[in-house]
Amino acid sequence: MELSSKKKLHALSLAEKIQVLELLDESKMSQSEVARRFQVSQPQISRICKNKEKLLADWCSGTANRERKRKRESKYSGIDEALLCWYHIARAKAWDVTGPMLLHKAKELADIMGQDFVPSIGWLVRWKRRNNVGFGGRHILAPSFPPEHPPPGPTSRAQPPLSLKDFSPEDVFGCAEVPLLYRAVPGSGGPCERVRVLLCANSGGTEKRRLLVSGLQAAPRCFFGVSSEALPASYHPDLGIPWSEWLAQFDRDMGRQGRQVTLLLAARVLEELASLPGLHHVRLLPLAATAAPSTPALPSSVVRAFKTHYRHRLLGKLAALQSRRAGVSLAEAGAGLTVLDALHLAAAAWAKVPPQLIVSGFIQEGLAPCQLPPAPNEASELPLVPSGLSLQEFARFVDLEGEEPSSGACKEETDAEAEEGVGEDGFQPLPTKADALRALGTLRRWLECNSPSPALFEKFYACEEEVERLCCL
Repeated sequence: MELSSKKKLHALSLAEKIQVLELLDESKMSQSEVARRFQVSQPQISRICKNKEKLLADWCSGTANRERKRKRESKYSGIDEALLCWYHIARAKAWDVTGPMLLHKAKELADIMGQDFVPSIGWLVRWKRRNNVGFGGRHILAPSFPPEHPPPGPTSRAQPPLSLKDFSPEDVFGCAEVPLLYRAVPGSGGPCERVRVLLCANSGGTEKRRLLVSGLQAAPRCFFGVSSEALPASYHPDLGIPWSEWLAQFDRDMGRQGRQVTLLLAARVLEELASLPGLHHVRLLPLAATAAPSTPALPSSVVRAFKTHYRHRLLGKLAALQSRRAGVSLAEAGAGLTVLDALHLAAAAWAKVPPQLIVSGFIQEGLAPCQLPPAPNEASELPLVPSGLSLQEFARFVDLEGEEPSSGACKEETDAEAEEGVGEDGFQPLPTKADALRALGTLRRWLECNSPSPALFEKFYACEEEVERLCCL
């Protein structure tokens, strides 16, 4: 008796999966009928429906290989995306990109991110397959914008073919490059303490982009053992915003969402960008010709709110360090603040900037599309002035970057709290799972002895549950 042969598995490509979704949306065919047409099983059609949003995002991104039938995610996703960003920039500049060049750049990016990774030929082949690199022409969706034909001459940027009214409030973004003396205390500041923070938000107040912080140190010691995915903000090891890389990433993110947006940029930034990457989902619009070249393309009230929240949180953290170490001045406590601390403080300050203030700022400075609803009359609350400072003193502290920096020698950044227990290699030993669980017990005991509010315990329970889950992995 002849045994019945098993049904051969037929995997569908990305293009075929999109056809399946179109048939289900546009016709009254059932999943079983569609399965018979494509000669696959009905559960496979059901899985395609469940992954509809992800499939559409891959299709709209313009970088996915549409003939590939299976998508295996990379173990080093951060390096994968960073190398793809660099590749787009290199191709936009008409560089002759070779395999050894990609391997060298991947290793360089891994070192910057602090990851122990050595790229191989096999990894490079899989990377090219995942990102549709080197396999013929790319499938790029044509943008909905009409092609721009600027007139010749240096004033071509001053007359953009589109205006803000062509976009919804959620699709109009503004950004600002903010200098920040990240560990300064009232009455002091120096050039070694300066970083730059890139803020970006939309005029509807519904979306704030992840912060980008750039600094002088290529690999701060405080980043030792820290996963790049766990950083609260992106970090660039150069005291300058990498506009080309940032814009390419912004464009890819909007492509995954199937959006066409506009980004307001200061005239100075547009002048510095001599060669832009090929943007397909982000349209750059300069500020009005009457604006000064240094005017940021984000409302000044939003920038000031971010700096106010940062300064307020910074003083609170330094005061807590003073209470722990008796006899330590505020300046000495500030000297122990690291770049990693600054990333966390900046992310917390950016999260506290309320959407209502962003909407109001865009409207008041004329950066919002006309269809944006009127801003609320009530002013958004800012943190109270810290104790020990007058309103004028705190205002001057917030605007400290506007003053001339004091001269002084740059010292290597150290973590004053972690100097004890430093290993022979100069780095503090990484905390273990037992250390994390022990710290949770200590924190809970401290909360029990100091009678916190029930709401604080609820936040602690959520943190405790997540830490315990990570310890079980």
